Amino acid sequence: MMFWYGNAGWAFWQVALMWASMIAFGGLLVWAVYALITGGRSKPGAGAAGDGPRQILDERLARGEIDTGEYRRLRDTMAEADGGGKARAGSA
Repeated sequence: MMFWYGNAGWAFWQVALMWASMIAFGGLLVWAVYALITGGRSKPGAGAAGDGPRQILDERLARGEIDTGEYRRLRDTMAEADGGGKARAGSA
């Protein structure tokens, strides 16, 4: 019993389109799994990347890496870089 009418096989472009579709679907599936795995791990604002410069400076002072004179100098430098008296308003 013959179910093919005329040509007994697929044309080259049909096979190529099928393979390209399978590769694209597999790549999309791998990308989706990767995005789900890495997306759940990284939270915005968490860790060292979310720390502000003032908080890092405060932590360095608390650990004893810098003294109070260096702390004040760096704090004032940051205030000038931020555009003025934003940090100076709290210090008197």
